[in-house]
Amino acid sequence: MLRGLSIRDMLLIDRLDLEFQPGLNVLTGETGAGKSILLDSLGFVLGWRGRAELVRQGAEKGEVTAEFDLPIDHPARDVLQEAGIDVEDELILRRTNAANGRKTAWINDRRASGDILRRVSESLVELHGQHDDRGLLDPRGHRALLDEFSGADAALAETRTAWNTRAAVARKLKSAEAALETARGEEDYLRHAVEELDQLDPQLGEDAELDTLRRRMQSAERVREDIIRAHQALGPKGAEGLLGDAARWLDGAAEGAEGALDAPMEALARALNDLAEAEQGVAQALDALDFDPSELERVEERLFAIRGLARKYDTLPDALGTHASDLRARLEALDAGEGDIADLRTDLARADAAYAAAADRLSAIRRDAATRLDAAMAAELAPLKMERAVFTTRVEPVQPGPEGNDAVEFAVATNPGAPAGPLGRIASGGELSRFLLALKVCLTREAEGLTLIFDEIDRGVGGATADAVGRRLQALADGAQVLVVTHSAQVAAKGTHHWRVEKRVADGVTTSHVVPLGEGARVDEIARMISGDTVTDEARAAARTLLSGPTLARSN
Repeated sequence: MLRGLSIRDMLLIDRLDLEFQPGLNVLTGETGAGKSILLDSLGFVLGWRGRAELVRQGAEKGEVTAEFDLPIDHPARDVLQEAGIDVEDELILRRTNAANGRKTAWINDRRASGDILRRVSESLVELHGQHDDRGLLDPRGHRALLDEFSGADAALAETRTAWNTRAAVARKLKSAEAALETARGEEDYLRHAVEELDQLDPQLGEDAELDTLRRRMQSAERVREDIIRAHQALGPKGAEGLLGDAARWLDGAAEGAEGALDAPMEALARALNDLAEAEQGVAQALDALDFDPSELERVEERLFAIRGLARKYDTLPDALGTHASDLRARLEALDAGEGDIADLRTDLARADAAYAAAADRLSAIRRDAATRLDAAMAAELAPLKMERAVFTTRVEPVQPGPEGNDAVEFAVATNPGAPAGPLGRIASGGELSRFLLALKVCLTREAEGLTLIFDEIDRGVGGATADAVGRRLQALADGAQVLVVTHSAQVAAKGTHHWRVEKRVADGVTTSHVVPLGEGARVDEIARMISGDTVTDEARAAARTLLSGPTLARSN
């Protein structure tokens, strides 16, 4: 319950402190006196979006403080606990607005974001403004209102989850089908490429090994002919034969030379030994260079095949194996694609079934809630002088979506025998206000600890109808707290507590003030509402008659 509201330097209000009470709190005053400023200030401290310029002219900043009683089981405690804010029985919201537009908020003297402030305020106060009935005219909001009445949060969350799951599976299936279709377009290429690469089976490092072997063979082919000629020159038909002949000739002449040929013959023997060693080495070299020419042809063919495929697939020779693995994986994915898609289609069918079941449960809850809401509205409309009006909640099937597969629309028939139609086309302005009041009563019936504020909910009605609206607001405030801004004397007379909003001008400065009204002042204010600027004795008598009706205690 809203206990107190303190306003400093906001628009036309320089300083204002109000203490609200349980029951029906009424605020009246002439048009332009500042009633909307009071509500704007309350909305500001609650974090609602409103006017951009709120600071009173000449002030450095504006400040609003709201004090609430918070029962132990109040839903605001869950939001505060989640935000890490400790609270006992009293909750104090404070928010400032600097002249430069900077806004700062506190909850029990702890800094709080605008988002936390709004979430807390949603469980504290509900405001129904002069134009709230416009929302009733938009069928797009009717389903949310019915869900709010039905308490279908869990079923709605289940349906949303089922829809999101189904949508995810559908996206995955669509992606898999598109990938399979693309893969099918390159299936022939993949099969040919994999077969070609598997047949050649290039190994890592094989290109370098083959290139080295090829170069060695090509070099051997060029030098082998010279080595053969050298081998022949050293052999029996070359140097070996000539040195052998020289050795034999010297040996035959040695006896007649009396030792003169001994040294030459020894040198010649050494030369023959060295020559034999050289010839052996050359022969070994020839053996080492001996290869099959067809082997060189085989090496060149494989080397050229590997490099040809590397150019064909625009990769390095050593990367051909990896490329083959990638192509093989794509081909395997293609071969497995049909099975994967079949599995995904099965998953989608399960997701469809889960969503359908959740949506059906939600639809059943909505249809049951529609029946209960229609009955509740009928009970609410009778005291509002609309006992012959019929309120019908239509629940019709539509294309499935995250909120289920129902369209909800409120229809009314205001006269007996008349067909029901959309609220905006059937109901008049005064009827819309009463439909709004009845609907809000039905929707907030289970809301514990919620302060309801009605801003000129009685517009467009008068006489007995206005009296009926006042009585319904009075009944709604029994055991709760309701704040009403009104221009109706009949509604104001039903209040438990009454304040008048008025403008004052001092030293050329206009300010708004809120004055609590005692019994006598209250008679004068209601008389003013009846007769206008000139308050007559007859108007005061009528005011006393209105105030003498069955109400709660009217003292402040």
